[in-house]
Parts: sequence; C-alpha cells; structure tokens
Amino acid sequence: MSRDLPTTVPPGPTPAQPWNRQRLRSNNEWLLLERLRLGGPSSRAQLARDTGLSKPTVSAALAALEQAGLAREAGRFVPERGRTAVLYEPDPLAGHVLGVDIGRARLRVAVADLAGDIVARRDIPNKGRTANAVADAVVAAARETTAEAGVAAADIVHAVIATPGVWDEERRGVRYATSLPGWGRPGLFDRIAAGLETTITVGNDANLAALGEYTLGAGRGSGSRMFAYLVAGTGLGVGVVKDGEPLLGAHGALGEVGMVPLPPHPDGTPGGTVEQVAAAEAVVRTALDLGMTGPLTAKKVFDEARAGDPLAAAAVHRAAGQLAYALAVVSAVLDPDLIVLGGGIGGSADLLLEPLGQALHRLTPMRPSLAASRLGEEAVLLGAVATALDLARPEVFERRSSPTD
Repeated sequence: MSRDLPTTVPPGPTPAQPWNRQRLRSNNEWLLLERLRLGGPSSRAQLARDTGLSKPTVSAALAALEQAGLAREAGRFVPERGRTAVLYEPDPLAGHVLGVDIGRARLRVAVADLAGDIVARRDIPNKGRTANAVADAVVAAARETTAEAGVAAADIVHAVIATPGVWDEERRGVRYATSLPGWGRPGLFDRIAAGLETTITVGNDANLAALGEYTLGAGRGSGSRMFAYLVAGTGLGVGVVKDGEPLLGAHGALGEVGMVPLPPHPDGTPGGTVEQVAAAEAVVRTALDLGMTGPLTAKKVFDEARAGDPLAAAAVHRAAGQLAYALAVVSAVLDPDLIVLGGGIGGSADLLLEPLGQALHRLTPMRPSLAASRLGEEAVLLGAVATALDLARPEVFERRSSPTD
C-alpha cells in the first residue's frame, strides 16, 4: 500500500496550526458536515442539540457550507406542533471518486459521488498481454466511465487502485503480483496516475475486499473484532480488519498467505505454495488429474460438482483441504472470530464451506466462524470506492471551505 487505508480524519488543528477564530469555524463546519453524513438529514435545532454548538454558530456554519457547495437543503420537517424546520444534508455532487479493481481476468471501474452512490461503472475483460497494455486499458476504462457519469476528469478528487501484490513506495511498483506478468515493473502506476490526471492510492486487492466486505457485506453488523477475508481466485490472499481498521503489516504484506510453502511430498519433491495448489489453476489441474476431460475452468469444475459429477466433487474437496491449510495459518497467527470466503472460487462457498470447515478443524483447534461473501466479485471494487471516499471527503472540504476572519 502507498499508505495505510485511512479513516476520515477531521482537518482540524495540528501543533503547527494553533487555534484561532478561523480554525475554530473550520472545525465547527467539519463537525456539522460529518454529523450530517453519518446521521442523515437534520435541522439547525437538531444539529445544535447533537453537537452542543449554539444555534447561531450552527446557522453560520451551515450558511458557509452551503455557500461552499458542501451542504444543501434536503427538504422540510413539518411537526404536529411548532415551526417547519429546514433539513440539511451534505451535497453529494461536491466531488467524485474513482475505484478500480485490476484482476488478471477482468477490469472493474466505478465512479461514485461523495455520498457513496455509484453513478457509472465498467466491467470488462482484461485483454492486455503486457503490463503497459493493462495500464493503458485501465486508463481507457476509467475515462469512459467518467464520461458516462457526466463528470469532468478534474472533478475526480481521488482514485484508489486495487491490485494483486504489495505496493512498494520506494520502487513505485508492486511486489508479488505473480498473476499479472510484468506487473511489478516500476513506473506502471505513475503511468496510470498521469492518464487519470488525479491523485491515486494503490491498495492490495485482498485488503480492499476485506474492508468492503466488513463495512458493506458479511461483516456488517457482525460485531467481529478480528475479521478475515480470503480472496481465492486466480491468486490467493487474505485481508484483515481489526476493530474496523485494516491490518497491513510492517511492509503492507500481511495476509499474503498464497506464498506460504506447503510440506514436501512423500517423495521429497517440493510441495509448492498454497497459491499453487489452491487457486483457480490448481483446481483445474486437480480435476484433470482425477480424470475430468475437455476444456476446463475452475467455474466449470464447481458447476459440475454442483450438478453431481463425482470427479468434480473430489476436486472441490481437495481444493477445500488446501484452502484450509491457509486458513489454519491465519487462525493461528491472528485468531479471527469470522473468516469470509470470497473471490472467484469463493463464489462457490455453497460447496466449499462444509468441507473447508471440516478440514480446518482437523488442522487446528481454532474455531473461527466461516461465512460466504455477500458482495461476491464486487467486494474489491466497493472497498476501493470506500477508501477513495475516506480520502476525498476531507480533501474536498479543504478545497472548498475558505473561512475568513
């Protein structure tokens, strides 16, 4: 990651910015804007009660937010008794963000307003045969999506790019992106940033998927204190969220369980890595080894298993056993209370969860709950959008608010 996945931090004073009247007004405006975002449309009187600010202070701050294009009227509340109250809400059109999910098979792009509503999106095959071709395809898809949303490039405040591998800030490139040949070459993401004409943050796809699933999917309302999301598809990785915050590790590589080596085979030959034996290509190899014929994909193997093919069922069962090894490592190190299965292979959780749980229980005394992803293949993209919003909201506020003494 180029930075930790951020939470929204009020753009308030720092030790280098001493308190003054202008800064106080700015913080009051931010406080009200966040209150409206989190609590929904509200009146001046209600905001005063909720924040402890005086009614004149609230009125002045709302007027400044309206003038800056950060807040707008959202209707009126008519009580049984008393005066009609004007309701306010953040203006979702104050800025837009871009989320991008780069996978070996597909590219997904979405433009969202500041309320988090997706206003345009693309989901296209990744036909790039070189790293440069993939980077250029990302830029082209993003431009098309932005145009469809009716948004100028300058109105995209921030873009978050989800990719396999781990971002290396010094090299300005990713490491360990084995599913995308040549993807680790420095300069690719600078090429994308130049093409998008906006600031970008690069994030690991598993970390972003975990954040998306935790906030919007299977983790929402779960109360999970240590949440893990297994992305199983063309690659293999785990994203972890602790008490609502992503865990990334010292170098951003936490959760790269696909690189974990397996024990040697009985004949002494290397056992390979978890990714080599449990990702999509491994499912196909296993099915062929067991006697299935014809052109196969992991999806077809799972579909055949669902239809009752015994060879396909055996391949799925073996895949569950290999995935369980990865989850045993995660369980021993992090002790998650909930693990969600996602990604392309994770889309067949109806077949995997039971044998996966059984295999996990044979490997470790840990007993995390297992669940299927609710967001499916959207988890990475939605996590990228959510992260872009966290970055963009305070930036938009700083750009648009210009309090005066």
